[in-house]
Amino acid sequence: MNLADLNLFVAVARRGSFAAAAKERDLDPSSVSRAIAGLESALALRLFQRTTRRLALTEAGEIYLERVEPLLDELARAREAAIGHSQAPRGTLRLSASVTFGQMRIVPLLPALRALYPDLRVECLFTDANVDLIAERIDLAIRLAPTIEGDLIASKLIDTHYCVVASPAYLAAHPPLAQPSDIGRHRCIVFNLRQFRTRWIFRDRSGQVEDVPIDGDVVLNPAGAIRDAVLAGIGPALLPNWLVEQDFSAGRLTNVFPDHAVTATRFDTAAWLVYPSRAYLPNKVRVAIDFLRAQITRALPQSAPG
Repeated sequence: MNLADLNLFVAVARRGSFAAAAKERDLDPSSVSRAIAGLESALALRLFQRTTRRLALTEAGEIYLERVEPLLDELARAREAAIGHSQAPRGTLRLSASVTFGQMRIVPLLPALRALYPDLRVECLFTDANVDLIAERIDLAIRLAPTIEGDLIASKLIDTHYCVVASPAYLAAHPPLAQPSDIGRHRCIVFNLRQFRTRWIFRDRSGQVEDVPIDGDVVLNPAGAIRDAVLAGIGPALLPNWLVEQDFSAGRLTNVFPDHAVTATRFDTAAWLVYPSRAYLPNKVRVAIDFLRAQITRALPQSAPG
């Protein structure tokens, strides 16, 4: 047996099929099947129960996985640590994020990333869908959510929160927005998700929570399009802090209710760094994680209203 076969065993166990493990590692499924058979022969153990519809670990396979996987992780981390001291990151980094986060927060950082790591090629996939990191060969993704579900490795990048925003010109020409209930007299711009279109939830500094119905007659997607509409003076909108902080500083937009936390779903949300596995985490991914964490955390304040 060798390390490659052991890592294939872990990949098959975690992905639940020879085909998924083969796709992840760009191998032929038959070669994965032969490697597992060879490992079972060397161990004199059956590691998987196989049927035409299902692949499952045997009891012996579960015990072996529990002992082997941490050892492989530690070996991979030791190798990468040693390489990291002697080699600059190179190759292609495939990075995914939502359309607006990518455009507003990732693209402006690319010149600095290129200057630091000139041998690193970056491919960005910006989409509002939660892509399959394995199928799309994504090295690192940034996802916006309260939590990250599933088997992916997730590390919080920044806490996020929402604000009701409007342009100074709009506020000067329309009825005042002195308290959250006033929003009902305005025609809002809303995100094209059901839970964002009928009511917003406000929480004041004392913790009092209030549901306020909204009239959203302009429905847009992605969030960057809503920001553009707010800047054009069409109406108020609910937008995330990472999208509008620079507009506040420049006076282009106003935080209408600075003493309230606001949401359409949950108050506690975050941007997460997400990647498929800790095993064999390439140096290019490690430096990208450190770079994004330093740059984005420094650019955005972490305090939230309410």
